[in-house]
Amino acid sequence: MDTEKAREVIVEFIREKVHEANAEGVVLGISGGIDSALAAYLAAEALGKDKVLGIHLPELNFTPAEDVLDATEVAHRLGIEFSAIGISDMLTAYLENIPEGDKATTHAKGNLKARIRMSVLYYHANMLNRIVIGTGNKTELLLGYFTKYGDGGADMLPLGDLYKTDVWELAALMGVPESIINKAPSAGLWSGQTDEKELGITYKEVDRFLSLLLEGTATEVVRNTVGITGEQADSVMRRIKMNAHKLRTPPIADLEHLR
Repeated sequence: MDTEKAREVIVEFIREKVHEANAEGVVLGISGGIDSALAAYLAAEALGKDKVLGIHLPELNFTPAEDVLDATEVAHRLGIEFSAIGISDMLTAYLENIPEGDKATTHAKGNLKARIRMSVLYYHANMLNRIVIGTGNKTELLLGYFTKYGDGGADMLPLGDLYKTDVWELAALMGVPESIINKAPSAGLWSGQTDEKELGITYKEVDRFLSLLLEGTATEVVRNTVGITGEQADSVMRRIKMNAHKLRTPPIADLEHLR
């Protein structure tokens, strides 16, 4: 990929979508990870620092201190408006008021955190007549590696056609801090979670797998070309199939024939 050209296309894309929405700017969550950092850099370049609000949404005694520092550093370098809003009390309130909330599984609780964060971003967007920038990349979207109506809830996805490996390359080009670029990717929804550990495959491998698959190469050929195990290939294919619904609008029962 021509990384510099990709930068130009994405910057213009952000400008167009804000203009089309007749919005005053954008709001995005800045987690301290590379995707949100890159999205913030691109948004600031597209719109100017005064039209970008970055919000960090940590959980007390859970979110790593380095994430808080890295999110703050991104905002400081860009000169954008920035706010840190803890979600711990919100999460507790939900779980205390949901029947049997004390029995919430790690998965259910993790997705609830993502949806709380999305709600906070949209609250600010509504108050400021802005739109929400999502930070999902192509790898995450194809694998369904995001929370539906959580971090997947957004008005635009400027990184949506960048594989994770492209994100690293573009982030380096734009001067995203190396501490963020070199950090192990994590959704930060439960303790000790890292993306590659959960996926059971590296981003470099899965990106190559997905790109060949989209070119129409047979799965077995792709597996041998990338050099991954059958179990890893099957796991990727299961994720794609199982999570395809996340990329579609909710289905509607067709009643036209009854009219």
